[in-house]
Amino acid sequence: MTSLYPIISSVMGVFLVMAVGAICRRTGWLTPQADRTLASLTANVTLPAYFIHKILGSEEFGSLTTAWPPPLFGFFSTAVGFGIGLLFARVVGPRVGLDSDAKQRAFALCVGICNYGYIPLPLAEKFYPEVLLELILHNVGVDLALWSVGIMIISGSGGGQWKKAVFSAPLLGVVFASSMRLLSFDQYLPDPILTAIGTLGDCAIPLGLLLGGAIIVDFMGTSGGLGSWKVIASGIFLRQLVMPALMLTAAMLLTSSVDLKRVMILEAAMPVAIFPIVLVRLYERDTKTAIEVVLSTSIAGIVLIPAWLAIGAWWLGL
Repeated sequence: MTSLYPIISSVMGVFLVMAVGAICRRTGWLTPQADRTLASLTANVTLPAYFIHKILGSEEFGSLTTAWPPPLFGFFSTAVGFGIGLLFARVVGPRVGLDSDAKQRAFALCVGICNYGYIPLPLAEKFYPEVLLELILHNVGVDLALWSVGIMIISGSGGGQWKKAVFSAPLLGVVFASSMRLLSFDQYLPDPILTAIGTLGDCAIPLGLLLGGAIIVDFMGTSGGLGSWKVIASGIFLRQLVMPALMLTAAMLLTSSVDLKRVMILEAAMPVAIFPIVLVRLYERDTKTAIEVVLSTSIAGIVLIPAWLAIGAWWLGL
């Protein structure tokens, strides 16, 4: 990672797959009616298979004591992100166009959580394949923060939605595969089953990126493109300037693990996740604000992701 070219090339490759998804939507090859089916297939089959395959095949799998830090970092970095987003929305928000409770909650939910799956996973495979296990475990903590703290912010109450994270197929896949490794039962799994799991897992990231591109182009059409420049600038400022600096500082001060530091570099470089738009619509908050933040940070990510990957490696001396 001494040169920016391989970073830029890999990031562009990820966004080009999303662009193919957008083209498929425009041409009618990937219809809105297929979204729910593809999303369910990805979340409940291919993504758990991806996690199981990577954990079962990981040479870096350690004890339970070494498995705790990544999800803790994921939970607290996301929870703190939600808190900073809500504080900014309440204090500064009215001056930048976040003049209602619905807009402020939508803004806080979006800027608080980075795209922790479909973009960083392929980048990890390219640059840091040895940290895939830590990244997967980190994302378990992010999920728990989303369905607990995130739901409290967007709904105004607890809502009991944390159960969706605890009993989600990806998390159950992580628990299953980790248990198999800890009990040494993985050596008894027949090769055809392992091959099937690996084949299904290989579909997870491409399907997720294609669907993400289709969803983004839908929302662009719905919102008429990007809107308030003040909201956009605020979203980029918090998610892609303030949050990365805080995450990298935390990684520098709170852990000596090289692999966990690399995970934090990947996560710090990410734009806003796409899924919060779904939650904003579900809880009838301001969808336009969510769209503006997601689209603007994703577009800015084409430049800022490579920049932060390079800066993060230098910052943490990796």
